[in-house]
Amino acid sequence: MTTILVTGANGFVGGHAVRALVDAGHDVVALVRGRDDGDVVLERLPADRRDRVRIRAGDVTQPATLAPALEGVEAVLHLVAIPRDWDGGASLRLVNTEGTRAMLAATKAAGIRRFVHQGALGVEDDPQLHYASSKARAERLVRESGLDWTILKPSLLFGPGDGFFNILADLVRISPGVMPMPGSGRARFQPLYIGDLQRIVVASFADGSTIGRSFDLGGPRIWSYREIVSEVLNGMGTRRLVVPVPVPLIGLVAGASELVRLPFPVASDQLRQLRLDNVPATDAVPAAFGFEPRDMAGRLGYLRRKAGDQRVGDDLTVD
Repeated sequence: MTTILVTGANGFVGGHAVRALVDAGHDVVALVRGRDDGDVVLERLPADRRDRVRIRAGDVTQPATLAPALEGVEAVLHLVAIPRDWDGGASLRLVNTEGTRAMLAATKAAGIRRFVHQGALGVEDDPQLHYASSKARAERLVRESGLDWTILKPSLLFGPGDGFFNILADLVRISPGVMPMPGSGRARFQPLYIGDLQRIVVASFADGSTIGRSFDLGGPRIWSYREIVSEVLNGMGTRRLVVPVPVPLIGLVAGASELVRLPFPVASDQLRQLRLDNVPATDAVPAAFGFEPRDMAGRLGYLRRKAGDQRVGDDLTVD
């Protein structure tokens, strides 16, 4: 049994990871920014598991808050990241890159060696790609930290409470019979089930051979963006006419929305990143972790409910 600090414990991956680590026999320190976030972490857990989780306040953009949170901790699972911002990449760099730098420094100062970091598949240090660059730089900091690190780099993640697939589902809900699709829909992804990432997180802490290694992670098949849209519609039990829209046109709308801080489902930076493939080898998970990940086909039934009504452990199948 290990006491593991989980950053971003109230997020999508964090909620699933906390439960998996507790179920595996670990104690968890959940790092959150405020009391309400801590309540979210505990409410997601069965009542008989809540005493295995301690809530501590801290913020990776405020390094002075991290040392107290690390007291009594033996390992760190670093999940905190944001997918978009409104300020040309400044917040992405602050949270994703500098937040990782601060967490690494605090971990070393606390005398903790083990550090598992969630990176992202298909990222590169390109200044035109703000998210990708922020994540690529964070991964480099982890590799150069001198800690006993492991980097997990998943493709798109699906499961109750996810981000990407729920954004598409929200677009379906507001569309009048038509579903816009950026470009040709040929961008490729390899969606990974969040429950399989749970298994991988637990295995990473249990297996010392993962130390000093980075793992590209994806499901058992490659999906195009067009195929993903069709599967979202299938999961929701609805139909829409899927209409390709030129990426530059969507980018203009997204950029204008960002200038005036109006909500828009996709960021201009995310549109630029569509040019990068998001696929590892199809046998990456079996080769590294010894099990076959679940295919996404027929498993998006949770999208029939809005994200706020989805829960860890919800049934994935389409009724």
